[in-house]
Amino acid sequence: MSAVPAALATAFGQLADRRVLAVLAKSMGVTLALFALLGAGLYAVLAEAGERVGVNAGWAGVLAVLLVPVAMWLLFRVVALAVLQFFADEVVAAVEAKHYPVLAAQARPLPFRRDLANSLRGIMRALGYNLLALPLAGVLAFTAIGPALVFLAVNAVLLGRELTDMAWLRHHTSGGGAAQSANPAPRAERLLLGAAIAGLMLVPLANLLAPVVGAAAGTHLVLRRLDRKGQEP
Repeated sequence: MSAVPAALATAFGQLADRRVLAVLAKSMGVTLALFALLGAGLYAVLAEAGERVGVNAGWAGVLAVLLVPVAMWLLFRVVALAVLQFFADEVVAAVEAKHYPVLAAQARPLPFRRDLANSLRGIMRALGYNLLALPLAGVLAFTAIGPALVFLAVNAVLLGRELTDMAWLRHHTSGGGAAQSANPAPRAERLLLGAAIAGLMLVPLANLLAPVVGAAAGTHLVLRRLDRKGQEP
């Protein structure tokens, strides 16, 4: 289990890497742009609805300003992970090049079609699992902290899988469930990594760094195991 804190510390230490910074800038820019579009669309819908019932359009702006942060809190994990999926190879390659040069030479970048398919499956899993968790979160709403714990647990499982698969699929010949089941990072480590990143995503500003840090840390968990196997006689 100590591998997870070490992987996170090393991932944070590489944030100054130009290749990682480039991915961070792109993923943050796209994520924030998507929420800005959401805000603009929400304002347009509310303004139109307000005109029909004779309400001043200024209230639409106020409501949009209030609702967008709520939407960001609820949807940020799904949106940020979906955006990162399209830049994940760059993060993984940067970690491989700096820390695992031998494995970097053996890596096989995913073809665009397979990369897109994996990304879409990840997005659908995130949406599906979070939607399935909604009834239980609703039942626990009276506890105040219950819904947060439910979504933390669900997203810990999801993120632990997605953040390690990003690296593992570059070193695995087949895709799909076989690749995930053979993932060399132990389930306990994946769960702990997922919980740490899901928790980080709840912290304002830090949540913008969380997906990239998680992808880098997940790469360390996978490649350290592969590196050890390669050194075994």
